Amino acid sequence: MSAQTVLMSWFRTRVEKDDPEVGATSRFFRWVRRFLTGGKTAKAEPETEEFATLSSFTLLPGQLKLKVGVVSVRGNYRDHNEDNYYVPGRRSVRHDRGQDSSSNSPTLTLEPPNLFIVADGMGGQAAGEQASLMAVELIPRAIARRLLPDESDVGRIKEAIRDAVAEVNQEILGSSGAVSEFSNMGTTVVLAQFLNDRVFVAGIGDSRAYRLREGRLEQLTKDHSLADALLDAGTITAAELPTHKFKNVLYLYLGSKDARSGPEDVRVLDVRPGDRLLMASDGLTGVVPDSDLAKVLGTIDDPQQASRILVDMALANDSKDNVTCLIIHAVAQINDSTAAV
Repeated sequence: MSAQTVLMSWFRTRVEKDDPEVGATSRFFRWVRRFLTGGKTAKAEPETEEFATLSSFTLLPGQLKLKVGVVSVRGNYRDHNEDNYYVPGRRSVRHDRGQDSSSNSPTLTLEPPNLFIVADGMGGQAAGEQASLMAVELIPRAIARRLLPDESDVGRIKEAIRDAVAEVNQEILGSSGAVSEFSNMGTTVVLAQFLNDRVFVAGIGDSRAYRLREGRLEQLTKDHSLADALLDAGTITAAELPTHKFKNVLYLYLGSKDARSGPEDVRVLDVRPGDRLLMASDGLTGVVPDSDLAKVLGTIDDPQQASRILVDMALANDSKDNVTCLIIHAVAQINDSTAAV
C-alpha cells in the first residue's frame, strides 16, 4: 500500500463518517439505556464469567494452566479511562467506575481454553469508553456462537475470529451513527484465543501482543497507524517512526469501514510451558522500550505483579494516555498444589 493510498483512505474514512450506518439493532439500544442510566439495572451487574469461554476445549489436560494478571489505569493526564479488557472472572473497566481497575487484584489461574482481550477506545465525549466496552463484551459472545465445542480445524477457528470481530465492527459503526454522544467512536482491539494446543492472536489498531519465549521477545501484531504504513511504503525510516506526527493516527480500527472484514491477519502459535504473553494498549508499549518489557516479563514470575510494574514504568516515563497491561503465563501443572514454569 502506497503512502498516497493510505492517506486518501484515511481522509475518505473521516468524510464517510458523516453518513450514518444503517441497521442499528435492538441490542444497541439496550446498550444506550444501560449507558444513560449509569449501568444501573434491576439486578447486580454480572461478573465477566457470564460470557462464554468455550470451556469444553482441552490443552494438555491437567498439564498446563494459564496464570493471568491485568492492570488498567487512567494515567497521568486523562480524566477517565477509555481502555478496557476481557479476562474471564474479572470485571472489565466500566465508565461509571472512577478507580483504577485490578491494581490490587490477585493473579488468576485459568484453564487454557479461554479468550483475552485489550481494547483502547477513542472518540469524543463518552464514545471511547462505549466502543471499547462493546468490543470486550460482544466479541467473546460472537466468537462463542461461531465455534462448536469440538472444533479443531485451524481454518474454521480463524474464520470464526475474523467474522466475530467484523460483526462487532458493524455494531460499533451502527451505534456511532445512531446516537450523537457516540459519534465517530472507535476502538483498537487485540485478542488471544487459547484453544487446544494453540493460541490464536489478532489485532486491529495499535494495541499490541508480544510473546516472550526462552528470553526472546517477539511482537505478534502489527500497528495500523499512518506512520507505520508510511514506513512500510518506504516513505519514512524506522528512526523517524516513533516521533512521527502520524504515529497515533490510525487507518484501521473497530468502528471504521475498512475493518468490515475483521482482522487482516490471525496468527496461530503453539503454546509451551514457560511462554509469557503480553497484551497492552499503546499507553504502555509506546512509552516503555521493548528491552524493558522483556526484562520484566522474564524476571517477574507473578503476572499481576509484572503488570503493575510495567504500568508504573509507563507512568514514570510520562505516558500521556490510559495504560492497560495484561500478562499471561503458560505454566506446567505438576500436581494439584504446585506448578512449575
